[in-house]
This record gives sequence, C-alpha cells and structure tokens, in this order.
Amino acid sequence: QVQLVESGGGSVQAGGSLSLSCAASGFTDSSYCMAWFRQTQGKEREGVAAVWLGGGRIHYSDSVKGRFTVSQGNGKNTLSLQMNSLKSEDTTMYYCAADRSYHNDCGKSWTWYNYWGQGVQVTVSS
Repeated sequence: QVQLVESGGGSVQAGGSLSLSCAASGFTDSSYCMAWFRQTQGKEREGVAAVWLGGGRIHYSDSVKGRFTVSQGNGKNTLSLQMNSLKSEDTTMYYCAADRSYHNDCGKSWTWYNYWGQGVQVTVSS
C-alpha cells in the first residue's frame, strides 16, 4: 500500500525560500511518477512538478519554472521541492502525489494520481 508523508513548509517573507519533502513507502520498484501539486481554496488543484522515478526529465509548471527545483533523495523514494524566490501567490496548500507508471509519461492533471499525502501549508507574506 502506497503512503506519502509530506514535511516542511511554513511561513516566509516574499523572496525567501522554503523546502518541502515527501517520503513514499509501499513502492515495489521505480515505475512510479511522483509529483507536487498545490491547491488554493475554491480553485482546481494545480500541478507544480512531476518526475518519473525510472529516470528522465522533470516537468515544471510555467508558474514555478526557474524558482522551484525538484530532487530525489538518496533512497529514491523521497521527493523534495526546493522553493526559492517565493511570491505571495505561492501561498497555499502543497500536496505530494504518486501513481504507477511504466513509462516516463507522468500525468499533468491531479485526476491522474491515486495516491496523495496529507498536504502542507506554505505561507508567503509580502
């Protein structure tokens, strides 16, 4: 059974940095996509970044490209999100997601993913 546990987040002033981490358990191999999403109340969940654990390019949304960086931990089942140059509009709940994929073809929509973490709050004050 796949479980995702996020950590990190918190509050920071605009222009600052925060780091999130997602620890996954229950993966039987590297044929999974892991992703970060965020959701502001009343809006649809927005993809931030996604990566296929079997290797390949990381995909970022245009709104975070150049500011956010995703990396895998040494154990491969940990996905970190380093967020730099944070803006007030980055304030929201961030969620880790995962689902099985045998190809480097991770879904862009939140509806593609079946496994979710509990979410962490990121607050950026201007």
